[in-house]
Amino acid sequence: MDSHTEYTVVINGKPEGPYQLHELKELGVQAGTFLRKPGMDDYKEAHEFPELRELLGFTHQQTAPQYFASFDQRLLAMVIDLFFIILAYVLLLLLSFIFIKGQAARISVAFAGIPLILLAKLVYGSITEASAQQAGIGKRLMSIKVTDLNGGRISLANAFGRNMGKVVSAAPFFFGYLYSFLNKKQQCFHDVLAKTLVTKERLI
Repeated sequence: MDSHTEYTVVINGKPEGPYQLHELKELGVQAGTFLRKPGMDDYKEAHEFPELRELLGFTHQQTAPQYFASFDQRLLAMVIDLFFIILAYVLLLLLSFIFIKGQAARISVAFAGIPLILLAKLVYGSITEASAQQAGIGKRLMSIKVTDLNGGRISLANAFGRNMGKVVSAAPFFFGYLYSFLNKKQQCFHDVLAKTLVTKERLI
């Protein structure tokens, strides 16, 4: 471990420092103390740093999520994903017109293919939410991700079930989505059913 690394420490709600590694023991850093070192975009708890676990005898703990994505963040992420999916659909459609002649036939193909957009969104959402990034392009741009109730990665089966559950959230009148305003963890119905959260990066 590099003893010259400098850490910013949150003390009484305010970032202080920088401090070197050997100074952290004198500061009385606890397992739940928030720290950041150069190159990090966000603060982490002390037990999440291997060198601090070694120095101060902490054990790594699963940190329960405390910061949840708002409805507008989730909506914008969905719009971004749909934009790219629809763009890909339009490009494929234009390519198909090379082989399909006649305006009527082209219109028929265009409308017949619309369900593919919903299928693509289901598959894309499930795969990306179960990936190491836990998010598709839209969520990654919004710095949010899908987790289990403990903040961990979800399985592909769970991600698929969560996305299928959006049908429940959409009916009637999208109440399952609006339910997030009544839920302290801002879960929609499909999140409750799948036992998932949509979290955002914590910033101090």
